Amino acid sequence: MQQSMFAYPYIALLVLGLLLSACGQRTTQTAADTQTASGQPEATAQTTANTPIPEAGALLDSDEAPPPGASAEFRTDFSRHTVHYSDIFSGGPPRDGIPAIDEPAFVSVSEADSWLEPVEPVARVQVGDDVRVYPIQILMWHEIVNDTVGGVPLSITFCPLCNTAIAFERQFDAMVLDFGTTGRLRHSNLIMYDRQTETWWQQGTGDAIVGELAGSTLTFFPIEMIAWADVRRDSPDAQVLSRETGHNRPYGENPYQGYDNINNSPFLYEGPPTPGTLPAVARVLTVDLQGEAVAIPSICWRSSRSFTIRLAPPTLLSSGHRAPPRLWMHHGC
Repeated sequence: MQQSMFAYPYIALLVLGLLLSACGQRTTQTAADTQTASGQPEATAQTTANTPIPEAGALLDSDEAPPPGASAEFRTDFSRHTVHYSDIFSGGPPRDGIPAIDEPAFVSVSEADSWLEPVEPVARVQVGDDVRVYPIQILMWHEIVNDTVGGVPLSITFCPLCNTAIAFERQFDAMVLDFGTTGRLRHSNLIMYDRQTETWWQQGTGDAIVGELAGSTLTFFPIEMIAWADVRRDSPDAQVLSRETGHNRPYGENPYQGYDNINNSPFLYEGPPTPGTLPAVARVLTVDLQGEAVAIPSICWRSSRSFTIRLAPPTLLSSGHRAPPRLWMHHGC
């Protein structure tokens, strides 16, 4: 029997999200909680009845006008777009109204421990011996950190409405891109732009959806969303993003208080109807592997120490009671 572990639970094929289909993911399946012969829950892919979300990629032959105000704020080719402009809405702030961090400063784990709680979520990225940690309480207010980790240009992104922490490589062909916020949303998900071409990018998928580079896709880079206590235990020498960002923000306070209440409807969501199987803001882990996608409700990993996901092929196994779990690829005997 041969197994190999994914070192990070969040890579191009693994996405931890807050919203099931009220966020612009490509997932079109949910996981049903069943039992295997060994007594372990088995997450079996089942297609939902919700309206499929068109994948970005192909340019649309459309004479749609750009979103209101976009042409005045951005200089890019709005005739090139892979999604309908009717799906794009203003989130309130204008371009860069939520400011990205372009010159991140870092502090030690011991220093950050004075203002981070043990169960507080953070995003961790590692390149070689360079381990960096980005507290969600800071990402909540900035959504993008343009950084270089271990010599690799990366953008650390976070969409508060979807609870998606995603890292992308900034090297794109011969350019090194840096990103800002457009102030727009699609399916309740952050739309970024790069400052080199002012192309618009969907954060949840890494797809260029509007502008010069429309139809392209960014390269995902492994990132974990874990508890601060895990960092203290496993990465005591990590660098932690400092609260000294150059911006005056009440870090530690949540400007979206109550948005993730599972009993509330996501009031900022505009998009295809969400399936009735789960509440719209249920937490799910989505796996996208070799053309198959499945969404795993949090109950699967919170109610059992392990579970099985059967794709065709391979099979993914969880490695214990974690939130979210680590997954292993099972290649067979």
